[in-house]
Amino acid sequence: MTHFTGPLRRIGLYANPVSGRGRSETAAAQLRGILADSGHIVLDIAAQSAAEGRVRTFDAVRSGAIDALVVAGGDGTANLGANACAGTDIPLVVLPAGTGNDNARSLGMPRKDIPAIARLISDGQTRRIDAGRCVTADGELWWLGVLGGGFDTLVNTRGRSLTALHGTPRYLAAVALELPRFTGIPYVVQVDDQRIETEAMLVAVANGGTFGGGMKVCPDASMTDGLFDVMILHKIGRGEFLRIFPKVFSGGHVSHPAVEILRGRRVHLEADGIDSQADGEDFLPLPVDLEVVPGALAVVAP
Repeated sequence: MTHFTGPLRRIGLYANPVSGRGRSETAAAQLRGILADSGHIVLDIAAQSAAEGRVRTFDAVRSGAIDALVVAGGDGTANLGANACAGTDIPLVVLPAGTGNDNARSLGMPRKDIPAIARLISDGQTRRIDAGRCVTADGELWWLGVLGGGFDTLVNTRGRSLTALHGTPRYLAAVALELPRFTGIPYVVQVDDQRIETEAMLVAVANGGTFGGGMKVCPDASMTDGLFDVMILHKIGRGEFLRIFPKVFSGGHVSHPAVEILRGRRVHLEADGIDSQADGEDFLPLPVDLEVVPGALAVVAP
């Protein structure tokens, strides 16, 4: 549901210093100037590392010093902002300036149109979306888009070493490098009351529909329906995987008989020796218990 919170005058602005090869800081500087000219008070949240950025964004939100938080960067930066704002009334604004920008894509944020984002902020129009949550002994961890564990995790890890490539080309190169050595993984997947034991290539738990720079892994996932879409790619041969893989860019892979889509509020995901990633960032080793929290996050978005 869309509503108006009133003037969002005090804007916290965090730019990931390593996102997009400097694009995030450039985009943030442009937005800062437009907002200042429009009468907003902009609090720069400067940090030299993701850990420092996390502390400072959390402090800005929890202290009541800001009316909205803008994060400039990619999906990992959006994840940081979601963790700071989830469960509060402080809306999050995602300024896409990374390589994948899947969360900004799912939110419908303007790309390469910073004045349009400034207008959204000035209008003060917000809506609430769902977010994924995992409760641990150390507290809550949140994510916006897709959590995965399996082949996609290995690909993301491999992709970090391919510094000469960016976005989808990096992901595709990492797929080519990892696939020859990959075999299926034994999983336990429970979605609400439905339990599946299978050998699979990967399992994706989606609040948003895309990852890897626009791959529609769960094309019907919605950030406002109170449900996860859970995609299981059951074990297939490498040749068949290469035939089905290109269809993920259109969402056509879901018609393949090895692909199963489940929907539910709670997910238990279990596999020996597998780490999960969420919004492209390291998350937790499996097993994990996940839940979708309806309306957990306020956002400024179309």
